[in-house]
Amino acid sequence: MKLRSSLGVLAIASLATALATPASALATPATAATGVESWQAALTGAGVDRVNVATEGQSVSLANPTFHPAAAAGTGGYALLTAAAHQLGHATETVRANVVSRTPAGTGVQLDVRGQTGQSSWTEWTPADAAHPARWDRPVTAVQARLTLTSNGQQKPSVSAVSLAADPALTKLAAVPAAAPVTSTVFATREGLVGGTTSNGHVITSNDHFVALPSGRGLSPKGTTTYSVHICNPGNGKCVTAPVWDVGPWNTKDDYWNPASQRQSWTDLPQGKPEAQAAYQNGYNGGHDQFGRKVSNPAGIDLADGTFRSDLGLADNGWVNVTYLWTSGTPAVNIDFASYQSLTTGSTGDQVKAVQFLLAQQGHDPGGQDGVFGANTATAVKQFQTAVGLSASGSVDSHTWTALLSAGSTPQLQQGSGGDDVKRLQRALTAALGRTVGIDGDFGSGTATAVRNYQTAAGLSSDGIVGPNTWSALQHGH
Repeated sequence: MKLRSSLGVLAIASLATALATPASALATPATAATGVESWQAALTGAGVDRVNVATEGQSVSLANPTFHPAAAAGTGGYALLTAAAHQLGHATETVRANVVSRTPAGTGVQLDVRGQTGQSSWTEWTPADAAHPARWDRPVTAVQARLTLTSNGQQKPSVSAVSLAADPALTKLAAVPAAAPVTSTVFATREGLVGGTTSNGHVITSNDHFVALPSGRGLSPKGTTTYSVHICNPGNGKCVTAPVWDVGPWNTKDDYWNPASQRQSWTDLPQGKPEAQAAYQNGYNGGHDQFGRKVSNPAGIDLADGTFRSDLGLADNGWVNVTYLWTSGTPAVNIDFASYQSLTTGSTGDQVKAVQFLLAQQGHDPGGQDGVFGANTATAVKQFQTAVGLSASGSVDSHTWTALLSAGSTPQLQQGSGGDDVKRLQRALTAALGRTVGIDGDFGSGTATAVRNYQTAAGLSSDGIVGPNTWSALQHGH
């Protein structure tokens, strides 16, 4: 058994000292002299999501070394730990990592990180290992870490520490023009496997609604819709939007929707073509998947029963058109409204879907995003209200809307700012003031006036600049 410490390549010598610092010190951002912010990802406690993870002393490992997700049969033991998101003191495009782990032969540990570019927009999960820091093409204001542990069915790896550090951003936060989302025509199969557990820890129910893709780069944390796809059945014209909650079929590192420069594996295949399809149709890789199994169909997406039968009306496996919504930063549901209605148990419609989406983003499971305000949604609302210090009524009024819509990072914004954070501010102001504030991502004079009006109503200094005090008031529903 060997001890492995995976340290990202360091651009400045002082970062090595920061990453070697005890956990208590890593919780505090590094000094302004370096501009580097360092922290340690918590492996236990609030906000940590665990799938088949056990705590062993000061380390985490697999609870069951033979457990595997429903769509990944025969690929060895699996565990997933997703740490709570870390809000940065400054924006960054580069995150460096240090993972201290024990990896017996035949086992593995992988660290992935993602960055938040707006309230409901995240980058894909990006590996951060000994040789390659995670880098993004735009600044992010929060970072989340995820560990994947794999066993050989008997021996297990373990992780005792995960340290991260963020370099200062080289470019200013600004609105980035949204590219058209990637769309591919791929072969869909029915996942089934009711009672099994998905890669993100969801227990599959009958008539369930989610999809599996053959890469964890687009895997949504449990109960969320951060990474969703829009699927259309060309045979009958039916379409549906569904979250990515499992990894499979066939491969686990085939993000075929990405260009070759970003694709994890099979970089000689054209963008949009799954490896399983190439193996089945063209004998690519000897007709095998990454595990050496003979590919028996060209599947590029697995569909849960409800998505397969009820939503798309499929009677058998077949070709569908899939749009990978996160590739353009498009939210899975609409959250932009000219006004935000009061909602309670029994309410229905698009604004209920928006509430369910926002609750899931904050880690409170509303029991789906079906647009029906039922008991599960009411419970999730109460949990959120308690978390932000509001009265736990279970109904959504202007205060709850304001807190939900403003949740996230707290960058300073002022006239001239732009981007997703400005949109988040404009939504929250629309709810808080009870009048429409244009949601265009442009902090112009109208938004500045709305900020001053809100600050006055909240008893704050009316300077038109959105700093920590204004964000705090919004995020507590004032």
